[in-house]
Amino acid sequence: MTLFDLARKNAWRKPLRTVLLMVSIAVAFLIYGLTASFLAGTQGAAGASDDLLGVTSAGGRTQPLPMAAMSRIAADPGVAAVGYVTRLRGFVDVEKNVVAISAADPDLLMAVNGKGLGLTPALVGAIGQGRDRVLVGRALAEAQGWSVGQRATITAFDTPREDGSRDWRFEIAGIFEGESAATDTYFMIARYDYVNAARARGKDTVDAFVVLPRMGVSPGELAAGIDTLFANSATPTRTQSEKQFLEAFLRQYADVGLIVNLVVGAAFVTLLMIVVNTMVFAVRERTFEIGVLKTLGFSRLGIMALILGETLFVFAVGGGIGLALAKLATILAGPTLGLVFSAPVLAKALVIIAVLGLATGALPAFNAMRTPIIKAFRTR
Repeated sequence: MTLFDLARKNAWRKPLRTVLLMVSIAVAFLIYGLTASFLAGTQGAAGASDDLLGVTSAGGRTQPLPMAAMSRIAADPGVAAVGYVTRLRGFVDVEKNVVAISAADPDLLMAVNGKGLGLTPALVGAIGQGRDRVLVGRALAEAQGWSVGQRATITAFDTPREDGSRDWRFEIAGIFEGESAATDTYFMIARYDYVNAARARGKDTVDAFVVLPRMGVSPGELAAGIDTLFANSATPTRTQSEKQFLEAFLRQYADVGLIVNLVVGAAFVTLLMIVVNTMVFAVRERTFEIGVLKTLGFSRLGIMALILGETLFVFAVGGGIGLALAKLATILAGPTLGLVFSAPVLAKALVIIAVLGLATGALPAFNAMRTPIIKAFRTR
């Protein structure tokens, strides 16, 4: 029998106690997996770009920029391509079923961020065959049950049409996949010329310009140069990378990262206290057996390794179950909620499992290692 087999059998001496410990550990790592996946998805840690720049009004996202500003941005020698986007928010059938629309020039969007969104010449050609045609992201299409050729009606929250209606009707020309699982595809892409001509206000303005720097050009320096260009104009700008924009957007409501870390930290501290207390009593119950093992020739380090192996086994099984459930949850709800169970999330979880497994077993292992054989036999 190997040391691992002995540690595993010791862990299952009291099956109910072991199962309850594993359930507690699984719940803690399920919480960690979901919250870490939320941060990876919503803050763009896995998918947002540090190079792609967004130019918005310095007065806030609700202040539009004139279309005429595009030529001044494109004239900058550090700009490889520039596009623009106007955002509409609305709902399908009920107000809780919110849908986002990005109205853009498909050809310019393809040049700026076609790879990131998973656009192809065939998709761009399909949306170009009709002004009311749209491309729908895979996540949105699956959530709404939409398919190519279907017509969809979006009721806008704050973008009325010239005829007074808030209903925007589109034909789905194609579905874009996104470059990776981390790419946000829970929105649709409409043609700017159609939206701009039909809306009642804000004509010939955009919510943001999207800028792709030339190879070798620092995005930070280019962002500062664009803002300097418009500093004394009637519409000063604020230029940020995609990742900076997403993080700043979330900070308008709260420091999400800090809140998540506090929640996860509290869960792990509570778990640490529970498991340490349980393992101390579990090892104390086996004091006589530890004396027997020492009599049979087990070294002090061998006793320590045996108990640490037991706690690591419990944490590995419980943590593995929790992470598997978190991964399953991100698969089921990830496209809708923006959850991304990335490789860094998994790697950090494995490190936490190892650290907590060693930390919870350290005190009982140290006590068992120092227990004299005679004192151990007196417990019987």
